[in-house]
Order: sequence, then structure tokens, then C-alpha cells
Amino acid sequence: MILGIDIGGANTKIASSEGKFIELHYLPLWKNAKLPELLLDISARLEPEKVGVVITGELSDCFPDKEAGVSYIMDAVNRAFADAWFLDSSGEFTKEKKRSIAAANWMASALAVAGDFGDCIFVDTGSTTTDIIPIKNGRPGAARTDFERLKRSELVYTGVLRTNIAAILDKVEVSGAYLRISSELFAITADAYLVLGMISEKDYTCDTPDGAGKTVLEARRRLARVLCADLSEVGEEEIASLANQVMEKQVADIADAVLDVAQRFDLNDVIACGLGEFLVKKVAEKIGLRISLISEKYDSEISKVFPAYAVARLMEGV
Repeated sequence: MILGIDIGGANTKIASSEGKFIELHYLPLWKNAKLPELLLDISARLEPEKVGVVITGELSDCFPDKEAGVSYIMDAVNRAFADAWFLDSSGEFTKEKKRSIAAANWMASALAVAGDFGDCIFVDTGSTTTDIIPIKNGRPGAARTDFERLKRSELVYTGVLRTNIAAILDKVEVSGAYLRISSELFAITADAYLVLGMISEKDYTCDTPDGAGKTVLEARRRLARVLCADLSEVGEEEIASLANQVMEKQVADIADAVLDVAQRFDLNDVIACGLGEFLVKKVAEKIGLRISLISEKYDSEISKVFPAYAVARLMEGV
């Protein structure tokens, strides 16, 4: 088995190069999650021949800087696996500790998409962020760091699970009136999309803001709190309206960035992956671009862990 691992701050994703083995683990590094133990367990269970790794977890605020994060994650990987390689932001595999390994999971995905689809805008909307990667003449054209990608509309820090509702909206329309919302962490996008039926309880892999459960009723309670209300004051219709306004604003924010990249690189095709494929589809429809979904070429489970699958495929040539 050739294994790909994508180690983020919140999630660790695993896939084999042929796509038959897939796992997603909610593992928040800032909560002292047991990454070394998880990797040792994976190694013992699967005994892979070699492993390709991409990381984004170095930005977690449990680390003083990116170098410390890269070092911690690489040490945990190397203790677990005998032959592990790390993809950097130039698209090269290395075993050396260097800053260019940081936040390079998009490069694995983009290289795989370039081979499968050619020139396009690759958009990956996951639990926390949206990558918007221009692929031109068979090569990813994005900036090499998250800091630079934020400047160029190639990274939008919004996702379909973990984003605070208050980071998306400051006002909402409810029953004909506009009101400013609370800026507390009362509800997240997972609550909005669970209420709208866009994700399932199984998809709601992160922690809930209030520590309660992941039913639609509990999600409605959290969304009501955003309005400084409870379910005796607002009904299902008002809650659904709030959730829809969250979706509309996320679509608008992502669409602005995708359109910027499309115009700069003269690209008209979007390839989408991630749990938030449904959002990217709405984005493409909004701005009139053609779209293909990774879930349709492979399947929805591969789409959710695509950087891990992509780096495993790239490892076949190493």
C-alpha cells in the first residue's frame, strides 16, 4: 500500500493511492490531540510500503511559529513510518525539515487535477478554508504561502463546518427586519448546513460550539442564539432563513475570489472538491463558469480527503 496523509490543524485525512482505503479523523492539534498515537496506530494497522504527507497543521496556535509546527508534525510522522516523504509548495518531495513544507496540501491536489483535467481553477472547500488554485499550462500558478495566497484571492478562510457565523454575517434579515447579530461563538456553518440538509450528522465531524449534540434541533438552538433568542422566540422558518443567508454570503465571498482568479488567469473551468462541493457549484453558477466535481469523477469520500488521495497518487512516481 502507498498511503497519503493530509495533516491539518483540525483534521487528519488518510487515503491509499488506489482510493480503496479512506479515513478522516477530527484531531484538533490545539487541544493537545494525540497525533503521534494516531499515526503509530495507522502504521501498525496498514503497514504501508511508503507514505506521502502534506501538512497545514503548522499554523495551529499551539505552536509558537510555523517552524515549530513543521518540526513537531514531521517528527511524529517519521517516528511512525519508515519511509515517509513530504511534499513542499514547489511540488517536490523531500525528507528535510524546511519551511516550504508548510501549508502545501493544495499543491498535491492541484498537481493531480492538472493531470486529470488540464487548465482550470481548482477549488477545495472543506471544513475551515477554501483553496482557489489557478492551473495554467499544466502547472499550479498560485502563490507559495497562505499569507501570499490571501493577498491574491487564492485562499478564502471560510468553510462548511468550523466557521463562526459571526465571521460571515454582521446583520441578518428576520421577519422583515434587519438586526445585528451577536459576535459570540454561538453557532458555526455546520449548524447552518445541517439545518438546510446540505450535510448529515455524520458529516458534522467537528466539535459543536456549546458541547451539545449534532441533531437538527440542537443546531436550530445554536442558530437561535446568534439572534440572542431561543426557539420560543424564533421558529423553523426564521432559522432556515438565517441559515440560507449564511450560505448566500459564503457563496458571494467565494465567488468574488474565484472571479478574481478567473479574470487574472483567463480561465473558465472550475474543478471542485471537498465537503463543500455544493457551495462551489453555486459559486460557478453565480459567475457563469463551467464546473466539474471530483465526487463525480471518483466518489464523494475521495472528494472529502482529496489532498491525501492526491499525495498518495503522486508518491507512486517516487
